[in-house]
Amino acid sequence: MNKSLLNFLWFVLILCVAIPLRAQSGCDDSPENPTVVLALVGSAGALFSTLRSRMKARRNSSAR
Repeated sequence: MNKSLLNFLWFVLILCVAIPLRAQSGCDDSPENPTVVLALVGSAGALFSTLRSRMKARRNSSAR
């Protein structure tokens, strides 16, 4: 797969996840507070990326 298609698919996936989490009339009167949910999802993604790069670096340094 070329990189632009993969980036587009990630964008669509994130959009499909974020739209249902948003309340119908916005965040003002939402009982589930989608802003917090989206912040948690974003933080989990950043943590996953950081941990993956650290594991990869550790694997590369131990192989030498």
